[in-house]
Amino acid sequence: MDMSRRRVLGVGGVLAAGAGLGGLTACSGTGSAGAQGGGLGDATKGSITVWSWQGPAAELRALVPAFNKKYPDIKVTVQDIGNPAIWDKITTGMAAGGAGLADVLHIGVDYLPGYVDRFPGQLADLGKLGAHKYRDAFAKGLWETVSPKGERVNALPWEANSAGFYYRADVFEEAGVDVEALDTWDDAIEAGKKIKEKTGKYLLGIDKPASQQDSANFFQLLLQLQGGFYFNTDGDITLDSAEAVRAMSLIKKMNDAGLVSDISGGWNALISSIKKGTAAVLPWPTWFGGIIEETVPDQAGKWGVRLPPSVRRGGTAAATVNSTHLAVAGTSKHQAAAWNFVEFVLTRPESQVKIYRGKGIAPALLKAYDDPVFHEPSKFFGGQKKGEIFFGALKAPSPAYNYTSDYARALKVVTDAQTKVLLKGADPAKVLHAAADQLASQTGRKVAR
Repeated sequence: MDMSRRRVLGVGGVLAAGAGLGGLTACSGTGSAGAQGGGLGDATKGSITVWSWQGPAAELRALVPAFNKKYPDIKVTVQDIGNPAIWDKITTGMAAGGAGLADVLHIGVDYLPGYVDRFPGQLADLGKLGAHKYRDAFAKGLWETVSPKGERVNALPWEANSAGFYYRADVFEEAGVDVEALDTWDDAIEAGKKIKEKTGKYLLGIDKPASQQDSANFFQLLLQLQGGFYFNTDGDITLDSAEAVRAMSLIKKMNDAGLVSDISGGWNALISSIKKGTAAVLPWPTWFGGIIEETVPDQAGKWGVRLPPSVRRGGTAAATVNSTHLAVAGTSKHQAAAWNFVEFVLTRPESQVKIYRGKGIAPALLKAYDDPVFHEPSKFFGGQKKGEIFFGALKAPSPAYNYTSDYARALKVVTDAQTKVLLKGADPAKVLHAAADQLASQTGRKVAR
């Protein structure tokens, strides 16, 4: 398991958002003329370059020999740009009219809308290359993410992470709490009180002072479990929606009950809390299971995993909380060959299974889950079939989330609001109302009320 890769996929993309925002903001409008000089080229010949980072780059590189058996005359060079460096490098290239961009670009869901909005035409339309036939091949909601209007296809989905609920089975057992009986987060709060009383463990941890930009991950998870987000499909701000207020109120309720530990200090603080066994629950996405296994291998059999409780009784426990994608640069002179590589990697179950076996990257490609590797019992998680649990979430109805080009700004006002709630006892509805107005002032977007 590659901890650094998982960190940058699940966390680094968000951490990098601030830097990316600065770049995108500074360059706003400079790419309005669109990409220049791109072309289809020969679909079976040429030389293409791929930009990715760390583990994913290694997995892409490992697929090149198999790709070349089918396309022997396409030379593929995979470059590990690093994360967050890749976001600045793509932004700089797009600001320069696409000059210097690689042919294939690995892009996180939090960056894709910004690149599309700020630099129109600098990602090739994969629909013209044949992508539309894969409309139903990926996890629910992701097609609308890469093709918001159903016409242009800006990228193809790669990794899809569902919301998860990792828990210390031994702690729940010691407290006499049946974890499978938790239908809602209100049930989880009541369970948390028993756990705190019986074991001294917190229910979960949050970076209360928002020392890192991803400190609102749990808030966003609760929001997405209700089908909500920071923006609606029109790009209007929904930061103080009923769903958002409900999510923040749950967090306040947990905190007021003394069930939330403070894990300020970023990644190292989080890992330290896992080693110390500070909290009974880690409400993190699919990819985080590997982090737990690497962090506390001696605790095999003491952990369990399930989908999170719903926010409202009878609500859903499924939400796709982050994803990454492969796109083709509009300036590429070898777009057809680049598409052939993207198609080979992302639409063949064999490719995705190989990547999953190598780095544990959860595929968005539903057909990949036919492979037995996703249905094997996990020794670490008490014999549970972890892959099947998360596959069930990917198959469930899930809306597309509109990250817009202002996602990083939204994160900042949300984390500030959360800090006021956790450290000063602020009223969730009032701080979110103010945050929505602040975001509207910063971005010129309307608040949907």
